[in-house]
Amino acid sequence: METRSIKEEAHRLVDQLPEHSTWDDLMAEIYIRQAIEAGLADSNAGRVASVEEVRKQFGLPE
Repeated sequence: METRSIKEEAHRLVDQLPEHSTWDDLMAEIYIRQAIEAGLADSNAGRVASVEEVRKQFGLPE
């Protein structure tokens, strides 16, 4: 997988937005991208919990 710089990825995100997008639209895209990358990094580092563990932690039925 080719790694791109943040600047290249930011350009790509902006280029993919519809023509009449707002600053909020752009910020949402950046936030979503950052959240996905953080989640993937956590997963790759083994910082994960099973569905059962999460349900137990929050008192949800299994």
